[in-house]
Amino acid sequence: MAQDPPAQDQMHYEAMAQEALRGVVKAALKRAAAPEGLPGAHHFYITFKTEAPGVSGPNDLLSKYPDEMTIVLQHQYWDLAPGETFFSVTLKFGGQSKRLSVPYAAVTRFYDPSVQFLLQFEAPAAVTNLPSAAPDQEPPADPDPDAPNVVSLDTFRKK
Repeated sequence: MAQDPPAQDQMHYEAMAQEALRGVVKAALKRAAAPEGLPGAHHFYITFKTEAPGVSGPNDLLSKYPDEMTIVLQHQYWDLAPGETFFSVTLKFGGQSKRLSVPYAAVTRFYDPSVQFLLQFEAPAAVTNLPSAAPDQEPPADPDPDAPNVVSLDTFRKK
């Protein structure tokens, strides 16, 4: 008896789920950009592909991180401007203010360690995986994937 071939996802649920979860990142950044800023101890580690389409910033900075870069939005960030498809922010690197613009599609990881909340995204298709780097500090340790506040697309995938 022959088995039926697996059904193909012509709805593209994976892409829809990624887009919906990127909306969480956008909403969190909009809240952080409000006049009252980040509430309580909340702060964000945002990792993105530096070579993804639409990423912009000073060449000297982006060239130090040819694949991935992690930025921290906690105490010293300015002019956070979350738009519909990207966000811009000014941060200090080596004591100098530098402005970055990052499309939400370039974000591969969003982490708020104050509540152990993590979103992970697939890298943009045009970018290959290389070793990652973080600006002026160590990246956060990976949280326990079994922790109740960790959300990943793997959570929703059928095993």
